[in-house]
Amino acid sequence: MKIGIQKTAEILEQVHQLESTVGLKNEACRSKFLIHPEFTSKVFLFLHGFTAGPYQFEPLGKAFFNKGYNVLIPLQPGHGRSGNWSRQNPPPLPTDIQIYQQFLLEWLQIAKTLGEQVVIGGLSSGGTLAAWLGLEHPQEIDRALLFAPFFGSRYSLFDGLIKILPIYFEWFNKDAPGNFGYKGFRLKALRIFLQLGEEVLEKAQSSVCAPVLMVCSEADTAVSRSKHQEFFRRVVKQQPKSWYYCFDDSLHIEHRMMTKMEDNDYEELVITLAKAFVESDLTWLEFEQMAKRIAQGQAHEQILQELNLDSQVSQQLSVMMTQGFGCEDLKCINPYY
Repeated sequence: MKIGIQKTAEILEQVHQLESTVGLKNEACRSKFLIHPEFTSKVFLFLHGFTAGPYQFEPLGKAFFNKGYNVLIPLQPGHGRSGNWSRQNPPPLPTDIQIYQQFLLEWLQIAKTLGEQVVIGGLSSGGTLAAWLGLEHPQEIDRALLFAPFFGSRYSLFDGLIKILPIYFEWFNKDAPGNFGYKGFRLKALRIFLQLGEEVLEKAQSSVCAPVLMVCSEADTAVSRSKHQEFFRRVVKQQPKSWYYCFDDSLHIEHRMMTKMEDNDYEELVITLAKAFVESDLTWLEFEQMAKRIAQGQAHEQILQELNLDSQVSQQLSVMMTQGFGCEDLKCINPYY
């Protein structure tokens, strides 16, 4: 084991000790670190969603760990704490976005001690942070995996309310299976991510971003799909090695799309997309051309040879481009649809 990795392992152990000292809501909220005893070609830094925890990225993290990469899924500031949280005693979520940004920059430095190239990924507000990092430090990020990032609500009325109401809000699905995080929060704790999302959209207009995988779903009623498309269209002009994929409404993949425990019975599809994007080097134009060839019935074995993907990922990706998965006329990869 390299000395640098040994020191990092000690830091990660200290993180776990601190989490035990402050007290966690449950073990699902504990930071997850999947580390090989050696420096790897890539290291993944995953960011869970707002009020949630590292459990959201366990399936994807394990998939990349099993491919030979190091994986970090840290618990974000103010999240996952034990306590009798309520309207009168809301959870200690930060209301200053700089706390999250500094947290992310610190974890970026830790990640760089574990792998040659850093891949950042996030769900919802975690996706907003990942997009911010990909735009602010594109030279340090190999790929940015954005899963339903929060750039704005599905309905603009909600954005207006988030900006002005000083209230405590409880999730409508607070008792849904797999919800191990907080059930409610003060709106001003979410407001900072709405503001960051607006800044990220603006910056994408003229700045080069790290290559982006944008994953969204028609069944997602929480965040704005049109803003996902707008962000992608801006990014791909500056960064052609970016992909877009939107799950069809018929699959019923909702906002919490990372695990079967939450809202996604097709968890493996998210993993397939992430693997294909990370392991290939296709531009958006080449990805579109590949999809058209799949739609025309070309054998996935032929495409496999050109994509440098393993056979399982290639076959699954081919299936995802078919009408059976709602991808009629390739609308699933159409950022204008």
